Amino acid sequence: MNTYSDINLTSNGFKVLQKRYLKKNEHGVARETPDDLLRRVAKAIAAADLNYGKSFTDLDALEREFYDMMAALDFLPNSPTLMNAGRRLGQLSACFVLPVEDSMESIFEAVKNAAMIHKSGGGTGFSFSSLRPKGDVVGSTKGISSGPVSFMAVFDTATEAVKQGGTRRGANMAILSVEHPDVIDFITCKSNSIRLNNFNISVALTRKFIEAVASNSEYELINPRGGAVTGKLDAAYVFDLIVKHAWENGEPGIIFIDKINELNPTPLIGRIDATNPCGEQPLLPFESCNLGSINLSNMVVKRDGGVSVDWDKLKTTTHKAVHFLDNVIDLNKYPLIKIEEMTKANRKIGLGVMGWADMLIQLGIPYGSEESLDVAQRLMRHIRDEGRSASEALALERGTFPNYAGSVYDGVVKLRNATITTIAPTGTLSIIAGCSSGIEPLFAVSYIRTVMEGTKLVEVNPHFERIAKERGFYSPELMEEIAHSHCLSDVRAVPKDVAELFKTAHEISPESHIRMQAAFQKYVDNAVSKTVNFHNGATIEDVKKVYLLACQLDCKGVTVYRDGSRDGQVLAVAQSGNGSAAVRTEAPISAQAAANLKIVPKKRPKVIKGTTESTLTGCGNLYVTINEDENGMPFEVFNHIGKAGGCAASQSEAIGRLVSLALRCNISPDAIISQLKGISCHQPIWANGGKISSCADAIAKAVECYCHGEVNHAHQKGDQADMMVGACPECGGAVEHEGGCSVCHDCGFTKCQ
Repeated sequence: MNTYSDINLTSNGFKVLQKRYLKKNEHGVARETPDDLLRRVAKAIAAADLNYGKSFTDLDALEREFYDMMAALDFLPNSPTLMNAGRRLGQLSACFVLPVEDSMESIFEAVKNAAMIHKSGGGTGFSFSSLRPKGDVVGSTKGISSGPVSFMAVFDTATEAVKQGGTRRGANMAILSVEHPDVIDFITCKSNSIRLNNFNISVALTRKFIEAVASNSEYELINPRGGAVTGKLDAAYVFDLIVKHAWENGEPGIIFIDKINELNPTPLIGRIDATNPCGEQPLLPFESCNLGSINLSNMVVKRDGGVSVDWDKLKTTTHKAVHFLDNVIDLNKYPLIKIEEMTKANRKIGLGVMGWADMLIQLGIPYGSEESLDVAQRLMRHIRDEGRSASEALALERGTFPNYAGSVYDGVVKLRNATITTIAPTGTLSIIAGCSSGIEPLFAVSYIRTVMEGTKLVEVNPHFERIAKERGFYSPELMEEIAHSHCLSDVRAVPKDVAELFKTAHEISPESHIRMQAAFQKYVDNAVSKTVNFHNGATIEDVKKVYLLACQLDCKGVTVYRDGSRDGQVLAVAQSGNGSAAVRTEAPISAQAAANLKIVPKKRPKVIKGTTESTLTGCGNLYVTINEDENGMPFEVFNHIGKAGGCAASQSEAIGRLVSLALRCNISPDAIISQLKGISCHQPIWANGGKISSCADAIAKAVECYCHGEVNHAHQKGDQADMMVGACPECGGAVEHEGGCSVCHDCGFTKCQ
C-alpha cells in the first residue's frame, strides 16, 4: 500500500478519513490509505476525458493534476465523490430535489425515490406546496386530505429506516409556500423536538408577502388545487410566528423564493421551488448537483514581508476544480434515470470555498470588518469570473449544456454549466483539510479534546499559537485558560488586536454574519449555506431584524441558531378543563408566574403495574423498570445497576427518582426523553446494535421504547438524537452549528454533509 506522506493531514483529519471514507474489508479494517483514496478518486474522475477525444497519456497527466490538487488540500470534492468515485456504488452527488405532486402516486413515488437516493449517500429536498391542504376534499374518493405535514411524517419515517452504509445518514429539506393554507401547521410542525428530525424545514417567502409584512396588511392564502383564494392571514402575525419558532429552536428557516427564481439560470425549463437539505443549492425537480470547495487557507502568499491573496494560484485551482466537477457529471452513477437526464441537461456544478476565517487571519483582517466584506466580494467575484472562463473553455471543447437554449445565457455567453458557484457547508471536508469551515468564523481558538481513556488534550488554532509565540505571550497554561473562556477578550494576557483578529462565531454580531453571507452571495450562482449565530440571551426581535436584513441585502435564504435553544425546551403552564395545572412545552413563562406556580405530584396508587428492560451500559447491566398509571402512561421509573454501589448506582437511582417526580407532575415523557437522551459519559458502549452513551442515555431510550411501543430506534445507529445539538451521538464530542448544518469536530459526524 502507498503511504500518505504526500498529504499533510492533521491527526483528526486522518481519523475522519479512516472512519468515514477509506475502503474497508468485511471486518471494518481499512483497505486503503488516504493516499490510495485520492489516487482512486483522481483516476476515476480523470477518465471522463476519454469521452472528449483525450488520449491515455493525457489522462495520466490529468490524473496527476487532480491528485496533486487534492493531496495539497487545495480542493476537495463533496463527500459522496470522495467515498464512491472508482467504487462499485459510484454515486457522486450530494444534492437532489424530487417533485411531490398532488396525488398518492406521486407522493409515494417520491418516498421510494428518496429512499434510493439516501441509500446511495445523497440528501433530498422537496417542496410540499403542491399538496392540497388539510381538510380539502379528495375527488377520487370524496375523502378528506390530511395535508402536507402529515405526509412529511411518511418521508421522515422512511428516511429513518434507510441505512446509508454507515457513512452518511439521510437528510431532507421540506419547503412550503407562505401562501399555502397549511402554512401555520408547517411553521409549528417541529415544536416537538422528537418529530420530523430527519428534516430541515424552510418557509418560501414571496415578495408579496414581504411587502404585506412591511405595510402591516393581510395576504392571501391560495389552494394549490385550482388556485382559489381560501382566506387571508395577517402577514405580520405569520412572520412573527416564523421568527418566534426560529428563535426557539432554529427552525423554520426562510428562503426568498422570488429572488431565487429571478436568478434561475434556466427559466424556460422550469420553476425552482425547492433546495437541497442545507439550502445552498436551489434545484429544479429531478436535478442533482455535485459540489466541491477550494481551501482558501492555502490561497495566500508571503511577499515583501507581508501576506496577500495568491490570485494566480486561486485562478489555476478554480480552473482545475471546474474541470474536475464537470467530469463528475459524466462519471456519476445516478440513482434514477430521470435524475441523470435532468442533471446532464443542465450540468450544474457548485464550486465553493472553505478556510475563509483562516485566510482572513493570515491577512490580518478581523472577520466582519468592512475590509473583510470587501475582500469577500473581490475574492468571490474572482472565483465566479474564473469559473465561468473555465466553463467557457469546456463549452468550446465539449459543447454547451443541452438546455442552453432555455437559459439566461442564450446568445450572451456559451457555458458548459448552468451554474458554477455555491457556498456549501464543509463539515467533514474542512476537518480533512485542516481549515475553518465554509465561510464561517472560528468556533473556538483553543479547546479541550477528550481522547482514549479519558485523556484530555488542549488543542490550539495553529495561527493563534504561531502569533502567540512570535509575540511572546504563549504558555501551555494560557492555552488551557483560553479553552475554558468564552472569548479572548476575557483573557487579559491576550493583546486586544489579537483578540479582535480571533473573534469566534458567538462574538460576531448576527448582522455581521448576514453581511458576510450577502457579500459572498453577490457573486454566487446558487446560494450560500451559513449559520447566523445568536447568543442565548438574544431576543425574538433580534432574530426578526436579521431576517429582514437578509431580505434587504438580497440573500436567498437564512438559517439561524440561538446558542442552547435546542438543548431542551422551557416548561410553561396551561390550565386544564378541571382547573388543575397541566405542564406543556411552549414559550418561557415569566419569573413572577413561575414563582407563583405550585405543581403537586399525583399520589401513587397502592398497586401499579409495569415492565423491566435490561440494557448494557459502560457501567454494567442496567435494569429500568417503568410503571404506568391507569391511562397506560408512564408514571414512575426505577433503575438498578448490576454493579452494586458506587456513583453509577446512586446516580441511576437519582435519575429514576427525578424522572418519576416529573412524570407524576404531568410533564410530557417526550420532554424528559429529550433532556436525557444523548448525554455522554467517559464509558460509552455499543449494545443492541447501537450506541449507549451513558446510563442517562440508556434510561431515556428505555422510556422512549416503552412510550412508543416499538423497536427501540435509539439502540440503532443514526437515532433521533443525531438530529439534536449537544453531545455527538457517535463520540460524545461537542456538536456545533455551522454552514446551516451540524458537525462534530472530534470524529467528523455530520447531520447532512
